[in-house]
Amino acid sequence: MIWLADAVLVLHALIALFIVGGLAAIWIGSGLGWEWVRLRLFRLAHLFAIGLVSMLSLLGIACPLTVLEDWLRNGSVGTQGFIQRWVSRLLYYDVSAWMFTLAYVVFALVVLLTWRLVPPRQRM
Repeated sequence: MIWLADAVLVLHALIALFIVGGLAAIWIGSGLGWEWVRLRLFRLAHLFAIGLVSMLSLLGIACPLTVLEDWLRNGSVGTQGFIQRWVSRLLYYDVSAWMFTLAYVVFALVVLLTWRLVPPRQRM
């Protein structure tokens, strides 16, 4: 089952990259005239992804992908979230869970502000 846990980990990392990289792409792309960064479906998916992460964190609900990965890897559920676990591992810096929740919510607000400042196209 380790290979399946690894697949969930990769999927989770790709979603995190989509959330963070998507915001950067929107701002860079709007400056460079990239039309795809204004596609409504892309923008809705991006907003939904960070909105879901923020909402789960605010409600104190563990991310289902983190729970699934932990269960596949260990047969039990861990106490840290995906980002918190990997930031801790990469930086050896212990940060409280509420700081990650705050970061998610602030990031979601920046995505909402970006929606207003770099609006998606209505139609193609």
